[in-house]
Amino acid sequence: LKEIARELVETMQLNITIDWTMRESERANLRRLVKRVLRRHNYPPDSQEKATKAVMEQTELFPPNWGQSVSNL
Repeated sequence: LKEIARELVETMQLNITIDWTMRESERANLRRLVKRVLRRHNYPPDSQEKATKAVMEQTELFPPNWGQSVSNL
């Protein structure tokens, strides 16, 4: 689970955009990327939707420039 969490954080940081909370197309792209990470790690298919929703809700709690900090490194 720790490896999945790290990969999810990295994926979100690298792909998040400034307006991702307002644009459904950006939200859909992030959900797709989360599901891809979960499938790669053989996460149970019946739990993927719930996990994806949890990741998206948690990502909304981060500051607006959270994703930008990685791209500046």
